[in-house]
Amino acid sequence: MRKHYKGSTEHNSACIRNGRVAKTAARVHMVAARRLFGLVGAVWAALAAVPALALAQKNGVDIVVAATTDVHGRLRAWDYYTGADDPTHSLASAATIVDSVRSANPDRVVLLDAGDILQGNPLMYVAAFVAPPPVHPAMAVMNVMRYDAATLGNHEFNYGLSFMDKVLAGANFPFVCANLVRGGELAASPRDDKLYLKPYVILDRKIKDGAGAEQPVRIGIIGFVPPQIMLWDAKNLAGNVLTRDIVEAAKAWVPQMKEEGADIVIALSHSGIDIKQSEMMENASFFLAAVEGIDAVFTGHQHLVFPGPKDFADLEGVDAAKGTLQGTPAVMAGFWGSHMGLIDLLLERDGSSWKVVSATSEARPIYERVERKNVALVENDEKVANAVKEDHEATLAYVRRPVGKTSAPLYSYFALVADDPSVQIVSQAQTWYIKDLLKDTQWKDLPVLSAAAPFKSGGRGGPDYYTDVPAGDIAIKNVADLYLYPNTVRAVEITGAQVKEWLEMSAGIFNQVEAGKSDQSLINLDFPSYNFDVIDGVTYKVDLSQPAKYGPKGELLDGSANRIKDLSFDGKPIDPEMKFVVATNNYRAGGGGNFPEINSSKIIFEAPDTNRDVIVRYIIDQKTINPSADSNWSFAPLPATTVIFDTGPKAAQFISDVKGVKIEPAGDGENGFARYRITL
Repeated sequence: MRKHYKGSTEHNSACIRNGRVAKTAARVHMVAARRLFGLVGAVWAALAAVPALALAQKNGVDIVVAATTDVHGRLRAWDYYTGADDPTHSLASAATIVDSVRSANPDRVVLLDAGDILQGNPLMYVAAFVAPPPVHPAMAVMNVMRYDAATLGNHEFNYGLSFMDKVLAGANFPFVCANLVRGGELAASPRDDKLYLKPYVILDRKIKDGAGAEQPVRIGIIGFVPPQIMLWDAKNLAGNVLTRDIVEAAKAWVPQMKEEGADIVIALSHSGIDIKQSEMMENASFFLAAVEGIDAVFTGHQHLVFPGPKDFADLEGVDAAKGTLQGTPAVMAGFWGSHMGLIDLLLERDGSSWKVVSATSEARPIYERVERKNVALVENDEKVANAVKEDHEATLAYVRRPVGKTSAPLYSYFALVADDPSVQIVSQAQTWYIKDLLKDTQWKDLPVLSAAAPFKSGGRGGPDYYTDVPAGDIAIKNVADLYLYPNTVRAVEITGAQVKEWLEMSAGIFNQVEAGKSDQSLINLDFPSYNFDVIDGVTYKVDLSQPAKYGPKGELLDGSANRIKDLSFDGKPIDPEMKFVVATNNYRAGGGGNFPEINSSKIIFEAPDTNRDVIVRYIIDQKTINPSADSNWSFAPLPATTVIFDTGPKAAQFISDVKGVKIEPAGDGENGFARYRITL
């Protein structure tokens, strides 16, 4: 099956210029395969039907630019939290796609990465703090895969600049970034900035044209990072670097690339897609694509897929079927190695240089879901897996270490609809830590609250993407499962009124429902679960009949909305003027999520410890923890009203443990999820 796939690229190349015919044929082929051959035939059909490279005309050349993004340490097809193979997320699997394309077209492939590869799972944590190898595992894999260039993502800065510098020194390819400035001052013009890295690189290639003659082509690669890193990692970056607006930097540097002879320019943008323009945009790729001289954009950061039928389909100026942003070919290749981004560029002579005359864009998946099962579409590249074999073994040993016990199971299947043990234990640890650190300070008499959000709650991660730790021994792998990110602890001082607004923002995750109606959809899928903060230390109810006050990006939707009811502290209605200390993380305290009035100006304490380390210390100190949720929040009653939500199938074994809400099974959800009903 795999041999046939690799050999089929020459046959498929004839179809690429007639995309509609190729897609129709693929669908017909897929249906026939399912009928004749069942599951195996369907997988074969999915592979064989994938469009391949274009056939260049005699006077033209064809270039395929491949790119990954948001890998977050998923180098091998292994889930360190479950201790099992994972066919859905793996750079080793995505590498096989590149191998396949290169096998038929060795001189025409450029391989790039759009950022966020150094952080995100225990393998990356071990490489940073426990057993740092001479060459970082991410660089070892990228070297083996023969990357040509890469840019930085916001999570590259989580472990500090010196760590990042050491890691990048192990790369056999350049990292570029045009909007990260060294020092504490921007120059009058972006071209005069003292950049932290080279803004771009120009690759000189010799590519055979349609007649078989080698032609020199100069390929420019430029990179960009979200300006918001200055908020999210202020401790590591303040006074050391600054950032510029992405589009401003591009408009300055792309003309210089053309002046230096770049025939085409590829932008690596660790920045998502948003069509509402503003200065210092976090997700600026739509406007970056319109910068004159840029021929293609590889975007990321949002963990979505483009082109494709689901994400960005209804945005003006975005062609989610063809894969263009304002007419420029673009790709967002999912996350965690789930896809390989491919942009096929056909170039023809334009005087002494080249110009792009046509292009196709694709986010090619490494798996598909067939009959409620995740089925790998490609095998793992063994040379990639072997490149980090020792790092993998060291990580397995690390995550298996026991640190204490839990008297009750820890799970997140109901974390979005009821007070939850996986969130409860994080808040208990944060409160314990901050109270101890502030006991001899001016804040020692202020009440300490704790804000925590569920990180693993299904969504785009799939029906198995939940915390699930049984009662008994807790190992470090379980703590990593509870708290995915290497955030550091922060404490902010705010008022009772600001506590309420914090919760109003969190409550935006729920859709508004109509009293008296049945089975209304509860969760707003556009609202990230990591922005659903539960604040422990107060009690409150959420009135779903009210509209959301704030949107998923923190924008004010309805200033008169009032979802948070009966907000109380110490059994009494909260005093809007009363001062509180809230334990949280550096992301939220620095303004991440755009929560109202929560930003770095409110920070009173910056801890040197990660939230994950604090949880480990708390468990060690307590020896046996009791993570049972205390039901400090619930939904306000609505007579004769029900809502539905989807969660993992394994939730069934915990339904009787959920307090403060009436939940019952409601059949199957989509894509392997289970559906439940809540009677309000």
